[in-house]
Amino acid sequence: MNEAIDKMRKKVKKYLDKDRYIHTLGVMYTAGALAMRWGADLDQALIAGLLHDCAKCIPNDKKIRMCRKNGITVSPAEEANPSLLHAKLGAYLAAKKYHIRDRGILSAITCHTTGKPQMSLLDKILYIADYIEPNRAQLPNMAKARRLAFEDIDECLYMLLKDSLVYLNSRGLPVDPATERTYVYYKDYLKKEED
Repeated sequence: MNEAIDKMRKKVKKYLDKDRYIHTLGVMYTAGALAMRWGADLDQALIAGLLHDCAKCIPNDKKIRMCRKNGITVSPAEEANPSLLHAKLGAYLAAKKYHIRDRGILSAITCHTTGKPQMSLLDKILYIADYIEPNRAQLPNMAKARRLAFEDIDECLYMLLKDSLVYLNSRGLPVDPATERTYVYYKDYLKKEED
C-alpha cells in the first residue's frame, strides 16, 4: 500500500467505530484483490474501498442535514432509510475531506449501496467487495457470490442485486429505485428469463 493510501487509512480510522473500520479494511483488501483479478487500477480500488463508508457513522439526522446543506438530493427512499445516504454523502466527503478528484472513485462510492445501470468495472468491484468481504455476516448465497466474484463479475453483480431486492421486499423495507433500475438493467443485459 502506498504512503498516501496509508495516510488516508489513518485519517478514516478516526471517524469510524471499530466494527465499521474492520469492515472497511475488509472491503479495501477485497476490492484490491478483485482489481487484480479483473485488471482494474489497484490504487483506485483500494481508495474506493477505504473511503466507501466514510460517512456511515454519521447519525442519520445529520446525514440528511449535511446532504441538504450541500445540495445533495435526498430521494423518498433515502428519506425513509437515511442510512442509504452514506454513499452519496461519502462521495462528497471523499472529495472535500480526502481531496479525491478521481471521478471513477467518486462514482464507485456513490453507487456502492444501490448500484446503477451501466456500472464501470470499479463500480462493480466496490459494490461486490462491500458484500463479500471476509468480515461480512453470512448472507444468502455468500459462498457462491465469493466464487462468482472471481469467475464472472456480471453474474455476481446480478445475483447480489436480486438477493438484495428479495431481502428488502421480504422485510417490507423501502427499496431505492436505483437498485430496481440496476437490477432490471443487468437482468436485460445478461438476458435473464426469471422474474
